[in-house]
Amino acid sequence: MVIFIASVVMYLLFVWSGGMIPLSEVVIAIILGAIITYACRSWSPGLYRMTALRPDRWIKLIAFIFGPFLWGMTKANLDVAYRVITGKINPGIVRVQTSLRNAYAITMLANSITLTPGTLTVDVDEDNGTYYIHWINITNIEPSGRDVYGPFEDWAKKVVEL
Repeated sequence: MVIFIASVVMYLLFVWSGGMIPLSEVVIAIILGAIITYACRSWSPGLYRMTALRPDRWIKLIAFIFGPFLWGMTKANLDVAYRVITGKINPGIVRVQTSLRNAYAITMLANSITLTPGTLTVDVDEDNGTYYIHWINITNIEPSGRDVYGPFEDWAKKVVEL
């Protein structure tokens, strides 16, 4: 419904010249709004449901960015700086299992891992929730998710899945 209303309003704003809007333009706006809404529905079901516009999800996302993500980013920057200065690195690719099944949550976690210095998401197997991550300092050959990316998975569930 939001896409429909936004489409109709935008069209009417484009054709408005300061006076009354002719009825024919309103009809065209409604028809175009319906077509755009249908196209968005078939193109992206997630967009059509508009769950991304829920205020509680935005509040959780902002809390994640300015809380655990900022803290994880700060720690990772200091760790990478230490490793660059001392040369104490043990790089490699590790495999980590997650319980995430939602495509948006999987993407959020992959992006959070990649944005954090010292880690890079190389591949994601969405079928079984396996991430392949290049890690600057492997401390464990079979690490848990907490070892590699901390609480990011929990936050991806809070923001996207729940």
